[in-house]
Amino acid sequence: MSIPYVKMNGIGNEIVVLDLRGRAETVTADAARAIGAQEPFDQLMVLYAPRRPDTLAYMRIFNIDGSESFACGNGTRCVGTRLFEAGAPSPCFVESRAGILRIAQAGGGLVTVDMGEPRFAWSDIPLAEPFADTRAIELQIGPIDAPILHSPSVANIGNPHAIFWVDDVEAYDLAAIGPMLENHPIFPERANISLAHVTSSDALTLKVWERGAGLTRACGSAACAAAVSAARTRRTGRKVRVTLPGGHLVIEWTAENRILMTGATEFEHDGLLPDDIFAPAAA
Repeated sequence: MSIPYVKMNGIGNEIVVLDLRGRAETVTADAARAIGAQEPFDQLMVLYAPRRPDTLAYMRIFNIDGSESFACGNGTRCVGTRLFEAGAPSPCFVESRAGILRIAQAGGGLVTVDMGEPRFAWSDIPLAEPFADTRAIELQIGPIDAPILHSPSVANIGNPHAIFWVDDVEAYDLAAIGPMLENHPIFPERANISLAHVTSSDALTLKVWERGAGLTRACGSAACAAAVSAARTRRTGRKVRVTLPGGHLVIEWTAENRILMTGATEFEHDGLLPDDIFAPAAA
């Protein structure tokens, strides 16, 4: 028996949505890698039956290397699109390992996700050693007297992020330095690495090396991390337009300390997965 899936993207962030509500199958790290070998993705969004009566689903998120992520804003917007197409009310709520996510239609085919509250304490990122001020931590690449990159801001938006402030995001080979920074000892759980260029008080350009996925056309949680870090360091206001290689997101850090992310989603195609991908988990 085959299991259906849907391939989508959120401003270029390649997403597979797999709805297992009402089914016995489950996804393991091995299964996620096998699915990715058949249908490449940045993130795999797996929906299970809800565990709470006020939600429509319990959601787990896998990177293509089989590792698990606590947050994926673009993927959550894709899930929201599918739920709304199936008749879900707006707003609706989905549970993830990061907590309860509120998803709402924003008009014009756009979807808004409440990504929750940012965390800035060094132990919440987490970092391997204490830093009193995580607006700029001691981390650099290159010669000590002339580093190529240095002093990133760090934040946790469901997963760890480091943001390096630069004048040109294309001036660095992020594909080459991203893996080293992702796995730097300062990040015991690895980290998403972003290059951010502030272009105005309400706009920035972003390029992202995503933990467990690599160089990506878009990363919603990275856009959120960059936006709140830009506001926190007084580079921008609390509402910004973030431009990524795949498109634009609007990020608002509200006075209530919530991060709202708004953007478009796109259907690519649907397909079927062979059930033997899930056989090890069933066993």
